[in-house]
Amino acid sequence: MKKSFYFIRHGQTDLNLKGIVQGRGVNSPLNANGFQQAEAFYDAYKDVDFDKIYTSTLLRTHQTVEPFSVKNISVEQLEGLDEISWGIYEGQEQNETIMKGFEELVQAWRNDELDVRVENGESPNELVVRQRQAIDYMLTKTDEKKVLVCMHGRALRIMLCHLTNVPVRQMDDFPHTNTALYVVDYEDGLFSISDYYNTEHLKGLL
Repeated sequence: MKKSFYFIRHGQTDLNLKGIVQGRGVNSPLNANGFQQAEAFYDAYKDVDFDKIYTSTLLRTHQTVEPFSVKNISVEQLEGLDEISWGIYEGQEQNETIMKGFEELVQAWRNDELDVRVENGESPNELVVRQRQAIDYMLTKTDEKKVLVCMHGRALRIMLCHLTNVPVRQMDDFPHTNTALYVVDYEDGLFSISDYYNTEHLKGLL
């Protein structure tokens, strides 16, 4: 079975701009620029024959794929595509204390300590478990050859690692920005990236 996953991060939100921690528990909407990014992505990829669209359960991903609604493509939301939970940091402005906490957290992850998490939050290893459930579910849909998957920045980096056999500790090697695209092809049990961090549609918007 061959399948292509078009992974994009959601469009920009005001909380992105303000440096407020979002994560899985903060359900913020797109801002004006985010809606423009969503339209720009649609304009660039409206001729791709997507069989299905998958989003996280969060509003910002739903709004990002909204332009495709004119094409009557079935949309399904999966919890496995939600952003990582940042626990007690969610909804907080990134002040000195939180920035220091993030630095320590990211450093631990780089050191392969992938069970470390923010208080009440989620570790990369916990996120991988629910992401694998989402991927396994999508792979059961053998009639869906091309799917658009809209998710979140940190979650997307972690997803790209374990799909392509890159150690999860190297998640920061994958750049991301709002509505940037990675195309990941699946065949014979293997995933490979055929389009890496494509931001062509964002020219003039970034």
